[in-house]
Amino acid sequence: MINFSLLILCAGYGKRMKNLTRDIPKPLLKINDKTLLQNTVNFFYDIGCKEFFINTHYLHNKIESYVHENLKNYQINQIYEPTILGTGGAVKNIFNYTNNKNICVVNCDIFWNTENKIDVFNFLKDINDIKYCKLLLSEKNNFYGLKKNKGDFTIKEGFVSNWSSDKNILYYTGLQIVSKNIFQKKVKIFSMNEVWQSLIVDNKLKGAIIPSKILHIGDKNSFDKL
Repeated sequence: MINFSLLILCAGYGKRMKNLTRDIPKPLLKINDKTLLQNTVNFFYDIGCKEFFINTHYLHNKIESYVHENLKNYQINQIYEPTILGTGGAVKNIFNYTNNKNICVVNCDIFWNTENKIDVFNFLKDINDIKYCKLLLSEKNNFYGLKKNKGDFTIKEGFVSNWSSDKNILYYTGLQIVSKNIFQKKVKIFSMNEVWQSLIVDNKLKGAIIPSKILHIGDKNSFDKL
């Protein structure tokens, strides 16, 4: 087992889910009678996470109630954002609530399966050794759900750069390891993509490709299919 802390990003509006998130926040949508949030908590608890953080904004009261009623046996710290901080701001903010120098961060829209466990475990084994940031990527043929015709990134010798049309299509899975060291900005609201781009310029953004299949609930169409 690995002892680590996890931030689950749950503040967004889930607009690509259309009418499905009109009255229900995206983390509480169900696949096979299990919410995305419950699936994520159960999955990462099983591989060693004992401290969870959830940032909230849209329909935050429903998430808070759900956690209190259904996930009370886990150590889950909820952090409400009156103003959405963006993915970067949310991750930076989390270090005000934990003594960990490195933390695992995950989007709420991946439905994790048993076959992912050993791969994610291997990805996280060096969590305490990451100096900046490390992304988990997926090849196109292993990625189910919302797809694009362009890749997110490419990887060479363990380091990530931006995708170009002559490279294989790789998608970001929504899982990353982040070190407190990377946050130099004094601003509160910003995207992790800004941080990634800065690290790419300096050849400091690490990455790995997951061998197992990823189920991404990216929009209403992918939700209906999965």
